[in-house]
Amino acid sequence: MENCIFCKIANKEIPSNFLYEDEYTVAFNDLNPQAPTHILVIPKKHFASLNELDDEKVMSALFKAVQNVTNKLGIKEYRTVINTGESAGQTVFHIHIHILAGRPLKWPPG
Repeated sequence: MENCIFCKIANKEIPSNFLYEDEYTVAFNDLNPQAPTHILVIPKKHFASLNELDDEKVMSALFKAVQNVTNKLGIKEYRTVINTGESAGQTVFHIHIHILAGRPLKWPPG
């Protein structure tokens, strides 16, 4: 996707300090954190949302990346969030998983 900021980050056109990287995914700190720890895990390939994610290898890699980055950082308790669609809070239309940790997280969210 030509103007997708997450594609540019994944393709290293925009510098970012990756906390994790594999063949399919990258993870980095959110620039607008909503918790003391707020990490984004994104696929390198563009999918606008969970509704478009039709690649089982990428889907599996996203969740494996969540496990790998939290294990690497010693994070034992965290929340994962995938916003799908504007009314659900998605603001960047490149699927991404939020990892939130470091403070008590209330339920229900939002």
